[in-house]
Amino acid sequence: MPEMYPLNEPYDPGLLDVGDGHRIHWETSGNPGGKPAVVLHGGPGQGSAPGMRRMFDPARYRVVLLDQRGCGRSLPHATTSLRDNTTDHLVADLEKLRDHLGIDRWLVTGGSWGTTLALVYAERFPERVTEIVVSAISTTRRSEIDWLYRGVGRFFPEEWARFSLGAEDDVAAYARLMADPDPAVRDRAAAAWWRWENVVLSLEPGAPPVRDEPVDAATLAFVRLTTHYYANAGWLDEGAVIRAAGRLAGIPGVLIHGRLDLSCPVTTAWELAEAWPGAQLLVDDHSGHRASDVKRGWKLAALDRFAG
Repeated sequence: MPEMYPLNEPYDPGLLDVGDGHRIHWETSGNPGGKPAVVLHGGPGQGSAPGMRRMFDPARYRVVLLDQRGCGRSLPHATTSLRDNTTDHLVADLEKLRDHLGIDRWLVTGGSWGTTLALVYAERFPERVTEIVVSAISTTRRSEIDWLYRGVGRFFPEEWARFSLGAEDDVAAYARLMADPDPAVRDRAAAAWWRWENVVLSLEPGAPPVRDEPVDAATLAFVRLTTHYYANAGWLDEGAVIRAAGRLAGIPGVLIHGRLDLSCPVTTAWELAEAWPGAQLLVDDHSGHRASDVKRGWKLAALDRFAG
C-alpha cells in the first residue's frame, strides 16, 4: 500500500459569505507558504473529509478543503433549502474563496462529481489553475447519469426493480420525492437512493454491505443535492465539458480511473483525454470507482511531482 502523509490538523478555518444567503465552510492545512491546492469533494453533496489532506506533503502544500453549498458544515443545509444551488454558483464560490485567501493560482483536484466541478472551473478560469489531478472521471452528461441510475440495472435486475419508481426519469422523480413536505416520504426516498448507491459499488473490494439503513441529516443532504443536480444534468449542455477541454491546453493534467468502474465508465475518461491536449490518462485494470492502492499511488506521485 502506498504510504500517505500523516493526518495533519487544519488551521484558520472559516465560513465565507458568498452571497445568496449561503456561507461556505473552508479550512486550510499544511504549509501556509506552500503551493496552494484546492480539493473538490464528490457527491454532489458528499462534503469534505479529513483524509483528503493525507494525499499532500504538508511541508510543500497549502491545502484548501471546502464544503460545497448545502452540505457538510456549509450553511444553509440542503435539508432545509436548495435555493441558489447550481454548478454556476459553485464555480463562483471557488473564485470568491480563492480571492478571499489571497491565492493567485492553485492546483485543482477532485473525484467523481468533484471532477466535473474541477473541469468546469478550470475551463472558465484556466489562468487560475496550475495543474489538475482528477480521478473517477465524470462530466455529468445525461448519458452518464442515465447509465448510473438505469443502465447499471442490467447487472442488478432485482435491486433495480426495487430502486426504480417506474417513471420515465427516475432521477427527476426522486428529486420530487426529496422535495416532498412530508419528512417520512423524504426519508424513504433517501434510504432507497442510498441503497442503490451501495449496490452499484457492491462488486468492489471493501465495498460497504448492501442493506437498509436509517438515514441521517448528512445522507438526506447528499441525496437531495445529488438528485437536484443530476435531474438537471448539472445545468450543463450535453457534452459541454469535453467539448471545452481544449481550453485546458497548457495546464498539466493527470486523469486517474478504474477500468471496472460501474459508476463512471472509463469511456468518459478516455474521451476527455483525447480532447485535452497533453493530459495523461492512467487506467487501473483491476479497480472500479473506489480508491485502490494503484490509483492512490498514482495520485500521490502526481501531487508530489507538481509540488515542485
